[in-house]
Amino acid sequence: MRVFIIGSGGREHALAWKLSQSPQVTEIYCAPGNGGIAEIATCISISATDIEGLLKFAKEKQIDLTIVGPEAPLLEGIVDRFKEHNLPIFGPEKLAARIEGSKRFAKELMQKYDIPTATFRSFTNAEVAKEYVRSHGVPIVVKADGLAAGKGVVVAHSIEEAELAIEEIIEKNIFGDAGREVVIEEFLSGQEVSLMAFVDGTTVKPMVISQDHKPVFDHDQGPNTGGMGAYSPVPQIPQSVVDEAISSILKPMAEAMYQEGLQYQGVLYAGLMVTETGPKVIEFNARLGDPETQVVLPRLKTDLLEILLAIVNGKLEEMEIEWDHQAAVCVVMAAGGYPSTYETGHLISGLPNDTDQQVIFHAGTKRANGKVFTSGGRVLGVTALDQDIPKAKAKTYQLVQQITFTNAHYRKDIANKALSHSFILDK
Repeated sequence: MRVFIIGSGGREHALAWKLSQSPQVTEIYCAPGNGGIAEIATCISISATDIEGLLKFAKEKQIDLTIVGPEAPLLEGIVDRFKEHNLPIFGPEKLAARIEGSKRFAKELMQKYDIPTATFRSFTNAEVAKEYVRSHGVPIVVKADGLAAGKGVVVAHSIEEAELAIEEIIEKNIFGDAGREVVIEEFLSGQEVSLMAFVDGTTVKPMVISQDHKPVFDHDQGPNTGGMGAYSPVPQIPQSVVDEAISSILKPMAEAMYQEGLQYQGVLYAGLMVTETGPKVIEFNARLGDPETQVVLPRLKTDLLEILLAIVNGKLEEMEIEWDHQAAVCVVMAAGGYPSTYETGHLISGLPNDTDQQVIFHAGTKRANGKVFTSGGRVLGVTALDQDIPKAKAKTYQLVQQITFTNAHYRKDIANKALSHSFILDK
């Protein structure tokens, strides 16, 4: 089968890597791809949001299945357009993707269907929003309503910090149209986890859980990023909590979408806060997480292509999905200055070879004259597997230390939150 992956990051490299293991896959194309994806797929110079260009390419190459990686093309209706032309494509339609595209839409849906989440209000007027913050106090969470590449959330610990966030989002318009409205939420305390699921209508098949690290610096300091690393499993979160999240959050949300007339086919990602009173939703995404995908897919034993085809053909209910008991740790190596201004074009040296226990997932890279150079903020997702978190973490950081590029930056505490717990996993 010919498969076509949309996107250019570490998530898309992980998808290409996993799909290349399927005996049914004969050719992989990726638009626009990156320096690592180019080793296992044919990269096509088409933007991920050039829907008509992507559609034309898929027709010309008689693509059997298109997989959408990032959120932007989903919200621009790529799935709807491909379906109009009877081209099989994996991902939710435009209206269903609003679960990620509008935080207010998601929160109102959760409120309507009694899905546990933080209390909230939404505002389009900065002064009214500031008054709400002053009356409720801090800590409090300020979010841009729309897409902001994982950077549109501020956890404010002072009134001044919250007011500044409101000004920047609404008045200074730093996120463009995504910030025409802000959602202000109750602050939740606990441990964050990512729980993704394959969804076909009301059929929900959960993946293994993972934990992301959003802030740029160690000890969760500094501004939020797209994600500086992840690990899976999350041993400090009991399976009973995961089961509760599946039954009280993922399955009810799939049912809610169905009740609203939205046929959801794709990945439903729940960003959760495990609080003293149980798991609550921080956000929903309409696609695989990045860098969570880089630790979840390496643990998937079932042929990924078979799962995706089952969803597209409305047969997910018939699938049995198996997972590896090994642990996986991913450390993101970023360009110096990320998530603010950063340089590109630096030579990357010391890249180790991939094996079945270690993979270097490329994100912001490009290939030229047989060499690999930096081309983005998050450059590489260095991933290793082993029997437990400590061993996988040690192996990952050994790989990180082999790789060099000018002003490389990475967190040194990825997976530390798991280290005070027991790790040997049940076979």
